[in-house]
Amino acid sequence: MVVAAAMHWVFLGRRTWRVAGRHINDHQVRLFMTNRRNDPVALAAAKAGFSPATGYRVLQDARLPSQRQAPRGRRRPDPLSGIFEEVVVPMLEAAPGLRPVAIFEELRRRYPDTEFGSRRTLERRIRDWRALNGQDREVIFRQVHEPGRLGMSDFTCMNDLEVAIAGAPLDHLLYHFRLPCGGFEHGHVILGGESFVALAEGLQNALWSAGGAPRLHRTDSLSAAFRNLDADAKADLTRRYDALCAHYGMEPTRNNTGIAHENGAIESAHGHIKAAVKDALLLRGTTDFTDLAAYRRFIDEVVTARNRRHGPGIDAERKALQSLPNARTTDYEEVLVTVTSSGGFTLRKVFYTVPSRLIGHRLRVRLYDDRLDVFIGGTRLMTLQRGRAGVNGKHGHVVDYRHVIHSLRRKPMALRGLVYRDSLFPRAPYRLMFEHLLEAVGEKEACRIMVELLAMAHERACEAELSHILEEDLAIRRIPCLSALRARFSPDPATLPEVVVEMVSLSIYDGLIEQGEAA
Repeated sequence: MVVAAAMHWVFLGRRTWRVAGRHINDHQVRLFMTNRRNDPVALAAAKAGFSPATGYRVLQDARLPSQRQAPRGRRRPDPLSGIFEEVVVPMLEAAPGLRPVAIFEELRRRYPDTEFGSRRTLERRIRDWRALNGQDREVIFRQVHEPGRLGMSDFTCMNDLEVAIAGAPLDHLLYHFRLPCGGFEHGHVILGGESFVALAEGLQNALWSAGGAPRLHRTDSLSAAFRNLDADAKADLTRRYDALCAHYGMEPTRNNTGIAHENGAIESAHGHIKAAVKDALLLRGTTDFTDLAAYRRFIDEVVTARNRRHGPGIDAERKALQSLPNARTTDYEEVLVTVTSSGGFTLRKVFYTVPSRLIGHRLRVRLYDDRLDVFIGGTRLMTLQRGRAGVNGKHGHVVDYRHVIHSLRRKPMALRGLVYRDSLFPRAPYRLMFEHLLEAVGEKEACRIMVELLAMAHERACEAELSHILEEDLAIRRIPCLSALRARFSPDPATLPEVVVEMVSLSIYDGLIEQGEAA
């Protein structure tokens, strides 16, 4: 049906001019019918912007122009005629989750000589079919977050940012805590996997930074920690997590496995914080940091800047948080180990060296994400850097040459086939020098010289300076001269005189007191 065209009336003072006709719209018809209640047809039509003749036609048929338009028919032959209903629909009914791109490729395979139009045409047809005949889909229910009620924890991988420490790539995660109501965030660099120790350390740091604890804590991080654990170990992990939350007065909850949207308020924030860190790295100009502490300070600065944007909301939510306890609870795992005759102990597929005087002793080790605190009885002995097992379960090594150099000096040839030889060298020039010595002077002499160099670095506290000298020797392919080095880093600790300090008898102070009283 053809839509009526109307003359466009333009009012200029007392005169009315007609302009070339155009199609009237629904708004004009509504305006005409409203004005017609009080005005004659000609005036109501003029106010609506069309001619009186058009006004009379509207009175005869009061339907809106959009209601009188005939549906637009197809101008081109349907490229999916005889295919969509006969072939595509059975595919969709048999496999509801099948992607349109897969169906398109299958049609091209089955009918190589047939033109199906663009892939977009098929996608629109499938989308319309699914809207009418498809399965019910899961509905996400948006939540209103109450101040101080919920805190969320999760881990996100940061390896794609290509952060390096002193030139070495840093394989790490970021523990991410968020209060979804006020927007408070906290980030903590994690060197290991998604473990309870990492969760406990990161969560407690976050709570003390926020200045309070929410009433409910949700995480899915324990699902990763549960893998490869037996029933007793899983129960123990659950008890430790419950105890951690109870210490801060929080109700512990965990997401159902594989249901990421249950932690959606933090899952979506992962992308935002990673983008912020990436932007900050680009502005910094390099992804290389001098040490791990510098990188952690960098992450703290990025997170602090994000929290500053939500300052009013965070301050308001802090008032609703629970008060913190007087002290933190344990954020470590404690294990007992025995020092073997190899001069160390093995823990989680990593061998750690300790002073040889501890061989045979039973030690108590507190296992953190990035370090180990070693105790004998109640006495803390040392802190060791935590190591990680290699790929495919290969054992790792955390070796301090100072712990074994005195024994190695008596058995220098043991260096040749030592299991942890590469980890023994404190710096790269020492390892490269040993490789050079093996080529230049043979195994026996190379082991002797190398052991003496390590002993010198330890006894005369010149590890860094000696490393620079070895670099210079390597540059010109020169064999280090031990006598010259000993003279350079003299005196020899063995030749230093023994100083004996004689203690003064305390009775002389009594005499001084008597003299003072007499005076």
